[in-house]
Amino acid sequence: MTNISQLQDIATLIRRDSIISTTEAGSGHPTSSMSCADILSALFFEEMSYDIKNPDNPDNDEFILSKGHAAPALYSALIRSECIKEDIKSLRKANSNLEGHPMPRSLKWIKVATGSLGQGLSIGVGMALASKLQKRKFRTYVLLGDSELAEGSNYEAVQLALHYKLNNLTAIADINRLGQRGETIMGHDIESYKSRFLGFGWNVLTIEGHNMTQILLALKQSKTSDKPTIILAKTLKGKGVSFLENKDEWHGKSVSKDRLQEALSELGNPKMPLISIRKPLKLSPQIRKISSPTLPIFKIGEGVATRSAYGKSLASLAKSNPNILAVDAEVSNSTYSEEVKNETPEQFIETFIAEQNMIGISLGLSKKGFNPFASTFSAFLIRAHDQIHMASLSSANFTICGSHAGISIGQDGASQMSTEDISFFRSLDGSVIFYPSDANSTAKLVKQSLHNKFITYIRTTRAKTPVIYNEKQLFPIGEFKVLKESKKDKAVLIGSGITLHECLKAHNFLKSKNKNMAVIDLYCIKPLNIKKLISFIKKHGNCIIVSEDHGKAGGIGEMLSSSLANTNIKITSLAVNGIPHSAKPEELLEKHKINWKAIVQAVK
Repeated sequence: MTNISQLQDIATLIRRDSIISTTEAGSGHPTSSMSCADILSALFFEEMSYDIKNPDNPDNDEFILSKGHAAPALYSALIRSECIKEDIKSLRKANSNLEGHPMPRSLKWIKVATGSLGQGLSIGVGMALASKLQKRKFRTYVLLGDSELAEGSNYEAVQLALHYKLNNLTAIADINRLGQRGETIMGHDIESYKSRFLGFGWNVLTIEGHNMTQILLALKQSKTSDKPTIILAKTLKGKGVSFLENKDEWHGKSVSKDRLQEALSELGNPKMPLISIRKPLKLSPQIRKISSPTLPIFKIGEGVATRSAYGKSLASLAKSNPNILAVDAEVSNSTYSEEVKNETPEQFIETFIAEQNMIGISLGLSKKGFNPFASTFSAFLIRAHDQIHMASLSSANFTICGSHAGISIGQDGASQMSTEDISFFRSLDGSVIFYPSDANSTAKLVKQSLHNKFITYIRTTRAKTPVIYNEKQLFPIGEFKVLKESKKDKAVLIGSGITLHECLKAHNFLKSKNKNMAVIDLYCIKPLNIKKLISFIKKHGNCIIVSEDHGKAGGIGEMLSSSLANTNIKITSLAVNGIPHSAKPEELLEKHKINWKAIVQAVK
């Protein structure tokens, strides 16, 4: 067991490392790192159990630095605990693993990217849920900054943590009073913070954040609560150095080299104590084995909405794989993820109307070995833009389903219509975008999502569409389906989802007028075998007409225009323009000129 004096010495070393590394880098956040040094010392060298040789040990306690700008302090703790062997002076250098804010691509001990504030607690909720679902004993600790407590996403996480009785979750708020440009919204008013979290029903403990005895006692008490716990730690930014401590205008500034020794002299230079990190108890919980799934089969010609096929397919997969979880933002009867709830309720997680929290939870669950499928209306996913962006930086591997995509949802109106989602998901590094047009292709693509790396986005539609593929068809990633072709084709009609059926209607009409057109189902928007597509187009008229239920900016047409820029292929793009009005789906498709009539007109 580590004694108080040893932990205080380690805290001092963390402060020294934070100043030295940021001065060497010429940038960084030493004062924000110094305020939480005592907390990190207590967590990493006394409180948490983890295997320093195996960051992927499923029984390790988990730590999330939500205030990611305090990365120097985290790196110091990882180095001092011998989890990593990096040089602290390499902070922020191009060839260093110690990036300015934590990134999992650099270090296995960093599970998620942080730095965009207000997201760590949601991820912590996901990890704490994983511990409960896996019947393990690991605890999750999240270190928050007081500035980020103004972010509403934190309170989405706070509500859900209580709802699921996550007493294995401990949040520590580093309340150092000073934000980037001055005092935070409540400064050092600890009582106001306390009232807020008591109002949410949490177990709330208040301490002096530089008193090691109080820190350890609070951490011990958090383990005995039947509720999630938040420890409100009153701290001072720049603690330990007189010209930094509790001083404004030092956020994000390193100590100059000519004042470095002055700062280090004030701190002192204790020796690193010989510390033995406590390993976690090894557990072997019984987990249902994965079996071969049986996907639902839909009859050709039957009218089935792809959102319905998504739910039925996910439920079938979940019955065969206990790692699959349906995570939904209180619209499961519309996204049809409720099919999972009906079949295997233990594999369904309700996050209520809190899309940002839903994505953070899914990220946390995925990092603990689950395969989450997060679903809501595609229009509402834009609200979680930043969370999805940070999940992408975290090399996240989970699936997001955006239902009710485009203007084809009809009378609900513009607020419910997403015409920007493809653009957003295209911009994510490594992302995969599926846009199925019928039920059987949806089933195959849902299954394919399990094998993709990084984030997969499945775009589903509200309206029923006829089944056009049999159950034996395959839908490889990066490919497309040719539905109609002849040797006399004058152009290629390209559609996805709802507009594929408009392309087929246009093809049939034009064929009756002796005009031959090929038809392609672009079910996989990203990645795309563009060389194969170009080769096909050149053999079928060297001209394409793209119709999409999406805005022009960043959509399918713009993507293809960019990809075909150095060819002589002619492209006509039909996309949604302007703000849609409430109307019947067929009226909207016609008004915005993406229906079969508009395709025929484009051909003419």
